[in-house]
Amino acid sequence: MTIWKYPLQATERQTVTMPVGAEILTVQTQHDRASLWAQVDDTQRPIERTIGIYGTGHPLPSGAISYIGTFQIDRGTLVFHVFEIL
Repeated sequence: MTIWKYPLQATERQTVTMPVGAEILTVQTQHDRASLWAQVDDTQRPIERTIGIYGTGHPLPSGAISYIGTFQIDRGTLVFHVFEIL
């Protein structure tokens, strides 16, 4: 097992390719850019997982979602909440 970092785009929905069974640990900013960290077994085959990023006060998607974390940019002016779309 190892921990990998996945930089996130500033978009509402995106796919992240990671090994099967990867455990998402957290989302935070590094140098004012959002990244997701996951514990992975790099011997497993890759799959795509859908990540959603929503600002405070914006509607969430209907259906199954799993909260990952919250991050702030621009000195806390912008706050975003990150979910995996299941």
